[in-house]
Amino acid sequence: MAELRTEEEQLEALKNWWKENGRAIVVGLAVAVSAVLGWQGWQSYTERQASEASWLYQNLVEAVVSELDENPAPEVQTIRHLGNQLKEDHARSTYSQFAALMLARVAVQTQDYEQAILELDWVIERASEEDLKTVASLRKARVLLAMDQVEQAASLLETLSPNNFTALYYELLGDVALRQGNIAAAAQAYDQALAASENMPNQPVIQMKRDELGREAG
Repeated sequence: MAELRTEEEQLEALKNWWKENGRAIVVGLAVAVSAVLGWQGWQSYTERQASEASWLYQNLVEAVVSELDENPAPEVQTIRHLGNQLKEDHARSTYSQFAALMLARVAVQTQDYEQAILELDWVIERASEEDLKTVASLRKARVLLAMDQVEQAASLLETLSPNNFTALYYELLGDVALRQGNIAAAAQAYDQALAASENMPNQPVIQMKRDELGREAG
């Protein structure tokens, strides 16, 4: 009887403990399960988003190659559609920033320089990688030159560091100086660009610009 009473007391104690703590345990388990399911759902969502952005970007690259690079009379509607979709649906991804660079290229090709500036500013404002921001800024300076906004291009270049684009940076400095009529400064900038452009595809163009200055550059 003593053993039975002990078991009955233990059972009663367990019931009382459950009354006091059972609700907290159930709530805790529910929270834990929700957290796990929520995390899994978030992971699945981000994976789907990344996959969609990658797919859109791949299609965008293919459209750019087939139209801008290989077609003498390019149709740019597909490029614009894919680029804008990436910007709207995946604005935080790096894919969207590369898409904006391509849209800027389309705008330049169609001589819509104002739109090109808007696309490049979009990248500059959002890019977290310095190299990407530098590329967009250098392209903006080139567009400003195409718009005959020479002083604005010069001011922009003054705010930049060449980073990994030394040859492009000094080539642009040379272009700006030449447009300003400063032949000596242009020659010096082209010389710096040439020194940084060894074995680069744009070296012959820089060399041609430098050679055109001739002896006048000193």
